Amino acid sequence: METPHSADVLIIGAGLAGLVAAAEATAAGKKVLVLDQEPEQNLGGQAFWSFGGIFLVNSPEQRRLGIRDSHDLAWNDWLATAGFDRPEDHWPRRWAEAYVQWAAGEKRAWLRERGMRFFPVVGWAERGGAGAGGPGNSVPRFHVTWGTGPGVVAPFIAQARAAEANGLLTFKFRHRVNELVLTNGAVTGARGEVLEASDVARGASSSRVATGEFELSAGAVIVTAGGIGGNHELVRRNWPARLGTAPPHMISGVPAHVDGRMLGITEAAGGQLINSDRMWHYTEGIQNWDPIWPMHGIRILPGPSSLWFDARGQRLPGPLYPGFDTLGTLAHIQQTGYDYTWFILTQKIIEKEFALSGSEQNPDLTNKSIRQTLGRVRGGGTPPLRAFIEKGADFVVRTNLPDLVRGMNALTPEPLLDLATIQAEIENRDRQLRNPFGKDAQLTAVRGARQYLGDRLIRTAKPHALLDPANGPLIAVRLHIITRKTLGGLHTDLQGRVLGADGQPIAGLFAAGEVAGFGGGGMHGYRALEGTFLGGCIFSGRAAGRAAVGAV
Repeated sequence: METPHSADVLIIGAGLAGLVAAAEATAAGKKVLVLDQEPEQNLGGQAFWSFGGIFLVNSPEQRRLGIRDSHDLAWNDWLATAGFDRPEDHWPRRWAEAYVQWAAGEKRAWLRERGMRFFPVVGWAERGGAGAGGPGNSVPRFHVTWGTGPGVVAPFIAQARAAEANGLLTFKFRHRVNELVLTNGAVTGARGEVLEASDVARGASSSRVATGEFELSAGAVIVTAGGIGGNHELVRRNWPARLGTAPPHMISGVPAHVDGRMLGITEAAGGQLINSDRMWHYTEGIQNWDPIWPMHGIRILPGPSSLWFDARGQRLPGPLYPGFDTLGTLAHIQQTGYDYTWFILTQKIIEKEFALSGSEQNPDLTNKSIRQTLGRVRGGGTPPLRAFIEKGADFVVRTNLPDLVRGMNALTPEPLLDLATIQAEIENRDRQLRNPFGKDAQLTAVRGARQYLGDRLIRTAKPHALLDPANGPLIAVRLHIITRKTLGGLHTDLQGRVLGADGQPIAGLFAAGEVAGFGGGGMHGYRALEGTFLGGCIFSGRAAGRAAVGAV
């Protein structure tokens, strides 16, 4: 048994929320222990792999692009999207209110003080489309961090390393927590196993062979161990009926160590879990041709022009267009009886509109290369995108529609697609291009998107006929359900204190990040506005770190 090590604050999870909490605690002069079951090369957790999207309201970047945003507009969008409707949504709603206020106020300046910068073109994610009072972002708010995910975590890793050099912070990697220690009703530490050393690459599955045990004590414990996206069994167990039947096949947008273990362990110590049925999974997943973790999937961040078909070749109804309504689309797909769909598009569309989520898929932004990033304006697609078109198992490229449909049918167990049906749908759509107006609602949405300078520059292709060979070749992409985020979690108050079943804080116990539903046990409600996950980790980690300082 490892000798108990006393610290002021013990943090379980070395991802973004844990690093932010550690930065706050060590800045106050407290001694901090950070545990993680993974090896040191995974420092930064899931955030490292992210595209680096940050939700900001009324930012200089928005104003330079002519976007008129405000706190009131953002809060109205958040409420319409979250759909809070449960008694236990009291604290999640309070967290949401505080977060939107922060995003419209101090957030950008606070992040810039720590060295973060943002790409000048603001993205428009979750566009909604179900009406002015429906879910979605009324305006673009998705600010990509210069440096993507590594650029998000770098300032907080730097703070942690400085605190480590000053003797205020100790990392203990390969420490897998199995139990929280309770003393007279208060959480005073953690017990678990020391796992054997591992030199696997970041994100790859590491060994679970134990070489010893440990018990560590602290004045306060902060759980920041992430969600359940790498644990498909747990995802299916919590899958809500409102999203249809859980998919028999999914791919993973997060590494296998995102397993949800600490949710059950914290619940066993008295913490209350709420909103476990609220989750966020994407519908535009593709299999990674060069995987790092099991069932490794990459999400396409699509522009609005691709035609979206279900497994039987029926076009998805409005407003379920690419990039408009993630969970609305997911619910529709799961009612079709199949868990995959298709994009059909052209070379011109894919070059302009396809972005791949993930730091490793965006080397220009991740490496902060201005020259390479300017290539997005010139078009042609990034090298990672071209690699997927060439090597990806889900891509079909042909010069004509009959050959394209034959190639699509060859990728599935049953040849479900009928050429005549798909051809009629595309021809009907192409006819609507003869005038600058028409009855195809998706084309209307595309034309509306191009009124925004950012979309016109790098995210939305000029409308054109899909069946015109001059715009080809034609491309089809098979899309899978890809697991990603847990929107429910540990019930916490605004200080990040974990609440018990009686609604009262458990002494000494805090939680932040995805394990706490990014704050309160579900500050997003049923749906997210995007760019809110990294920011939620930062905001809740900051709150829990500051509150833990006051508790020791």
